[in-house]
Amino acid sequence: MLDFLFSGWGAFAMTLFMLLPFAAVFTYVVHRKSVVDRGPATTAPKKISNVETAWLTAVFVIFVGVNLASMKYMPTIASAHAATTRTDIQDVDLTATSWQYELSTREVEAGRPVRFSGRSSDTMHGFAVYHPNGRMLFTMMLMPGLSKPTSLIHTFEDPGTYKVRCLEYCGIAHHGMRDEITVVAAR
Repeated sequence: MLDFLFSGWGAFAMTLFMLLPFAAVFTYVVHRKSVVDRGPATTAPKKISNVETAWLTAVFVIFVGVNLASMKYMPTIASAHAATTRTDIQDVDLTATSWQYELSTREVEAGRPVRFSGRSSDTMHGFAVYHPNGRMLFTMMLMPGLSKPTSLIHTFEDPGTYKVRCLEYCGIAHHGMRDEITVVAAR
């Protein structure tokens, strides 16, 4: 229902929603003290304390509320939810090595969760998957020497060809470290 608030223009609008009240109060205070009333403050310290408490409480409630509402959009939360509620997970094992990916499969089914389990054999690599329209869906950091692979579960909604790119500079041919994943319609 509120998905639009956590991506693109919705996130921008949410940022403005959070910043504009602060900017308005800041401008009001600066204007009052520099133009309207240049003398020393006559407000009782108790009143200032109450205003500060109310302001900090409002900021805290909004901050916690926005963070709690956005938790379901975090890849780790979505992965944990899919791992505990779904039994039809498709597994894709991947290894990043100098300027290429080795994938156990390059074709997955739309509508079913896919567990990407990745390792790096030589240096830091990224594994970023892009929707056919160019929007980044998720990224994983692959570090060498880990005892367990980096893992993330994602469900592709739309069939198509998804681009994979490395987002961690990994050497002279980093710009050519690309691959593709084909998402086919549900069978």
